[in-house]
Amino acid sequence: MKRRAVIVLLVLLGLVLIGVAFVIARDPERKTLDAAARAGTPGKYVRLSDGITQYDLTGPSDGRPIVLLSGATVPFYIWDSTATALAAAGFRVLRYNYYGRGLSDRPNLRYDLATYDRQLIELLATLGLRAAVDVAGLSMGGAIAANFADQHPERARTVTLVDPGIGTMRDTPLPLRVRGIADFVMTLGASAMATGQRDDFVHPDRYPDWVPRYRVQMQYKGFRRSMLETSRHDVFKRPAASFTTLAASRIPMLLLWGKSDRTVPFAQSDTVRAAFPHAEFHAIEGAAHLPHIEQAAVVDSILLRFLRAH
Repeated sequence: MKRRAVIVLLVLLGLVLIGVAFVIARDPERKTLDAAARAGTPGKYVRLSDGITQYDLTGPSDGRPIVLLSGATVPFYIWDSTATALAAAGFRVLRYNYYGRGLSDRPNLRYDLATYDRQLIELLATLGLRAAVDVAGLSMGGAIAANFADQHPERARTVTLVDPGIGTMRDTPLPLRVRGIADFVMTLGASAMATGQRDDFVHPDRYPDWVPRYRVQMQYKGFRRSMLETSRHDVFKRPAASFTTLAASRIPMLLLWGKSDRTVPFAQSDTVRAAFPHAEFHAIEGAAHLPHIEQAAVVDSILLRFLRAH
């Protein structure tokens, strides 16, 4: 019996070691993000109170400033075509990567609305953008944009929400609540997280470089933690109806939603429209979660017309 118990124990230990080795082999986070890693990369860098932030500021220096807020995981290149159109139209366009994304630092802190708001406020101040700005948020960026306008209504000239991820999560999924298990799950799912970005398009085959570009940020330690911490806090959990200051304000709002969105389903637009009844709404045909990319000409036209009207 003793011998059998020892054999069973050794087999179990072997399986555990194999499992650990498998997870380590699957972990894409092998690099440290430092000055050498950032050398020659797109954008500029500035140190804020919580860490270094990667940003891009284009358009005429005296142009009307607009901030483009990305979604939960894709860096600011997700706004490339929109930024180009806005800059060509005379706007001063600011994009940046949240902590944990792109080549911004991955600090060990709470990734909640307060942190994202602090990063934006500090970045605006550091760049000398102290007056009101237009703010446009995509997916998770919609929650950050709404929170910014709700907390600082005097700083928001207009608010644009594109397929906003507001109130999309009631609670953190159980596997992501326990830190050891969550890290294990996220490591195993790293490849699927990258390839899953294709689901944001109606025609992903038209964007063959999308997944390889996404994988770049996943190489650097701390990316996975930033994703987990974001899921654990309030960014996706605050319902649209809770932004009462914004809803009661006279800040002009534009709401755009891809009709084929599977990431934040189009049906959820009803809830957001009910919370912000004064918002101008457009359903974008032939687009999923990224209508500003798949239907760039349509969205750019609507956005520019809205901005010029206000």
